[in-house]
Amino acid sequence: MTFGQFLLVAVLAVPALGAVAAAAVPGDRAGRLVGTAAAALTLLATLPLVGGDHGWFGYGPRPAVQPWHQLDVPWVPGLDLRFHLGVDGISWPLVVLTALLTLLCCGYTLWRVPGDGGSGRALVALLLVVEVGILGTFLALDLVLFFLFFEVVLLPMYAIIAGWGGDDRRRAARKFALYTLFGSVLLLVGVYVVVAAAGTADLVTLTGGTGLSRGTQLAAFTLLALAFAVKSPLWPLHSWLPDAHTQAPTVGSVILAGVLLKMGTYGLIRVAVGVAPEGARWAAPVLGVLAVAAIGVGGLVCLAQTELKRLIAYSSVGHMGFVLLGVATLTATGLQAALIGNIAHGVITGLLFFLAGAIKDRTRTGSLAELSGLRETAPRLAGLLGFAAVASLGLPGLAGFWGEAFAVVAAVRRGGGLWTTLAVLAALGGALTAAYFLRLLRRVTHGRPSPAVAPLAPGLAGAELTAWAPLVLLALAVGLAPALVLSYSSGPVGALLGVVTR
Repeated sequence: MTFGQFLLVAVLAVPALGAVAAAAVPGDRAGRLVGTAAAALTLLATLPLVGGDHGWFGYGPRPAVQPWHQLDVPWVPGLDLRFHLGVDGISWPLVVLTALLTLLCCGYTLWRVPGDGGSGRALVALLLVVEVGILGTFLALDLVLFFLFFEVVLLPMYAIIAGWGGDDRRRAARKFALYTLFGSVLLLVGVYVVVAAAGTADLVTLTGGTGLSRGTQLAAFTLLALAFAVKSPLWPLHSWLPDAHTQAPTVGSVILAGVLLKMGTYGLIRVAVGVAPEGARWAAPVLGVLAVAAIGVGGLVCLAQTELKRLIAYSSVGHMGFVLLGVATLTATGLQAALIGNIAHGVITGLLFFLAGAIKDRTRTGSLAELSGLRETAPRLAGLLGFAAVASLGLPGLAGFWGEAFAVVAAVRRGGGLWTTLAVLAALGGALTAAYFLRLLRRVTHGRPSPAVAPLAPGLAGAELTAWAPLVLLALAVGLAPALVLSYSSGPVGALLGVVTR
């Protein structure tokens, strides 16, 4: 076993073992410490996965999927299923982001456990199980394995929402589970259609539509795209998202927005577009229209929101619309926009939910009407909220700018009346994003301090600063140097488009 293969196994094994240890160790705080240590080791294991020899030397055509490191061993020989893991420039930034956010969330529980004293070690164990599912989804290069990891996330995330969420948490958790199960059925049928027609579940072999007729690709893409649209979530299959975000505990909202939604957009690029390129080309105009509708609807609904976490949740609908628009163009610029948009959204929205949770914990309310004057009583918290808001609205120099700008540019470059119109409407939707975030800042940070805000202490806890500082730095770093993400993904994107557009 090479060092890279060892790391691929460790990235999944360490959080899995950490979840068991956190749940089994006596003492609640000890369990949280063990879980946090496992999350830290997982993050350390993800960093050396970058680069490396992917082994595609010699003569003949190079495959579209060229992993830096991969592990491919028999899993169920009787069914010709393989335990095939790999990482490349499309998946590695998401793998690191997942490990980072999980570590920050586990570390956050050392300072505060939501739910008025509930079991912190159980919460940390569930976060680690969710991490295993998300990381496995990003690393799987076998369709059946991809499906299984995709499903691992459902029950622990349901338990996090139902066990540590707000007053209406059980209804929100049920809604999350029902929508996700609906998407899972579609994904399972799509996987079956592909595997039965091609005779293999290997994503390296399947990328480019190898062995699939045009009719099969159209059917497979429809099923897979709908399944991933539920998870992302993309309009109009998004209605589970605001309830889940509003009722979930802070760490649950961070994981949901930061990386769980990215399972859908990653699957759309890696699996739906990669495996069924003819279906992607056929559906591209429809995807573009739905993307712009999501941008517009998300912006308009946010303008009408009166609850802090609900506004941030609906903002994700618009941001995911820009990601979908980039994918729909089926161009290098568009796919790059989608990938950097995924990372930017995970970093910035994760920070926004950390801040929203801190505000709600201090004031016991999320109503915008009851949160005025925050900069007068808690200027540091208000300043961080302002930074996260302007990053999310796409201010140049911060991470949120590149995904939105590249998506619009990609639509313009695609050419034609439809795509030019979509680009203009998407740009107008970006203006709506600025409008609702500036409205949020005006209502929360300005004015006379409300009764809920007036008693707040001006300082921030050390644990809060420790959890938020990496996200602030990443929002700045990716905004100032987008090559931190784009340089890794440009090669794999080019290889993918080489087989998708031929």
